[in-house]
Amino acid sequence: MTDSVESFSTMLRKALGDRIAADAATFLDMMADDGVMEFPYAPPGLTTRLEGKAAIARHLDSLGEMIAFDGMGEPTVYATTDPDVTIVEFEGFGHGVSTGEAYDQRYISVIRTHAGRIVQYRDYWNPLVVLRALRGGAAIASLKE
Repeated sequence: MTDSVESFSTMLRKALGDRIAADAATFLDMMADDGVMEFPYAPPGLTTRLEGKAAIARHLDSLGEMIAFDGMGEPTVYATTDPDVTIVEFEGFGHGVSTGEAYDQRYISVIRTHAGRIVQYRDYWNPLVVLRALRGGAAIASLKE
């Protein structure tokens, strides 16, 4: 998943700009050590919250075994009244690793930063796109934390 994470990191760097420290090259570098990721639309029984870089790294590794990302769309950034909160809308394109089925996902992410790192990343995505790409396969069970 290294290439897809790099593509995601590049898109996120573009969207967040100077809200992220210059030395943060990868998505995990961008996260605070105690950063939190939340997935409000995850299907019942799947991970809805990850706490800390180690849990996030494990989740990304599991995801990389199921979904191969081919690229990311251009981000649309929405200003908020809170300078630490950014809303980013973007697309991810890829396919299910074991199925070859298309994975074309639209995301809306609400991102809170502090001191040049992401402290909270709330990721809104369509779970039906995941189920279709995996053909509802048992592989999705590995997304449970």
